[in-house]
Amino acid sequence: MPSEAAPGDPDELVLRPALSDDLRRVGELFWRTRAAAVPAMPPVVHERDDVLAFFAGFDLAERDLWLAEGPTGDLRGFVELKGDWLDDLYVDPAHQGDGVGRALLELAMSLRPGGFELWVFASNAPARAFYARHGLIELETTDGSGNEEGSPDIRLAWPGSEPLAFLRARIDEVDDLLGDLLARRAALTAAVQPFKAHPGRDPEREARCAERVAARVPALSAGGVARIVHAVIEESLSAVGRPDPRPDPRPDPRL
Repeated sequence: MPSEAAPGDPDELVLRPALSDDLRRVGELFWRTRAAAVPAMPPVVHERDDVLAFFAGFDLAERDLWLAEGPTGDLRGFVELKGDWLDDLYVDPAHQGDGVGRALLELAMSLRPGGFELWVFASNAPARAFYARHGLIELETTDGSGNEEGSPDIRLAWPGSEPLAFLRARIDEVDDLLGDLLARRAALTAAVQPFKAHPGRDPEREARCAERVAARVPALSAGGVARIVHAVIEESLSAVGRPDPRPDPRPDPRL
């Protein structure tokens, strides 16, 4: 795609695809932007040289990496998209508030008209406000155990030109995961029964299970989560000894 000037920008901000020779500059901008963002963002857990080497190793055939440059070629920000995920959007601290972030986000939207998702640290209030102003929605909050920094984060999404279809597709993904988890729960319920002194229901343990699960789903009431957990346990126990209705995937030995 050709270079583009951001509309209404007096400095004629130029957006262009990154080249391999740009990767070190991208890493350096990432490093100084993250350093300046503390404490809104946690510090980077890697050494500077390791971070620069990481960016220098980008395979530009696997991602869309675009730069925002001033009229003299100075790097003011970049955005990186990989698949349907916005992995990075960073603006040099000296140019934050100048419309660079808006230009890069609008570019990402044009590159992914069907929508995309991204993670942002829960503590990064400025970024959350920025994305909210541009129509992104918060889908999930975690305790941070899944990222290197160990800091709570939030899954955001821009639902694209067809929000209903985008969000229903995300719901379908979750439903598929729920189905897999329910199958695992039922199998484990059956497997544990022979090892219990008194097979069947264990009200005290069920209460602890419900409480533990409810702590992970603050958006739902504790009572509602408890009813769901109890229903899962009841149905899993009802399935113990019931024949598997699915066809046996093993070949018929008679053939």
